[in-house]
Amino acid sequence: MSRITVSRDRLLAFVAQLAKFGMVGLVGFAVDITVFNLLRATVLSPDAVEAGPIWAKVISTVLAILANWVGNRYWTFSKDRQSQTLREGLEFFAVSLVGMGIGLACLWVSHYVLGYTSVLADNISSNVVGLLLGAVFRFVLYRYWVFSPTRRATPTAPAGQTATGSLRLPARPEGRLVTER
Repeated sequence: MSRITVSRDRLLAFVAQLAKFGMVGLVGFAVDITVFNLLRATVLSPDAVEAGPIWAKVISTVLAILANWVGNRYWTFSKDRQSQTLREGLEFFAVSLVGMGIGLACLWVSHYVLGYTSVLADNISSNVVGLLLGAVFRFVLYRYWVFSPTRRATPTAPAGQTATGSLRLPARPEGRLVTER
């Protein structure tokens, strides 16, 4: 196989993985928006609970992170998921929270430092700039840390066998002649 073909195949695989990541992200975004608005309009409305919108956003974000983890674990990065599910989930959640913090930081800088306080400015800073920067951060850390192929558990083989199940012959001692009769 030529070097160009290998490079093209790797690029296509990367683009496919990026597209899957984007689709999973859209599902998570839909979960976040739907749950937030449903909770805010019902049991966590500002009239019913003092900090209702904040709690609604916390619940909707956690549910979106869980949906994204399942989608990324079993679809986007399915070949590279870890055997230690709890550890992988905690790492995914930590990266997701930092990604969310990037969006919040963009909103904070725009609103409080630069003084852009309109609804449009808040949406652009958090849901366009912050979402884009957070998504890039999350994709890189998911790909190279949480779901890194180098972190996959390799199957352990019983003594005398290789990981593929074939029989491994004992090594001959150095400097000894072996004669067969």
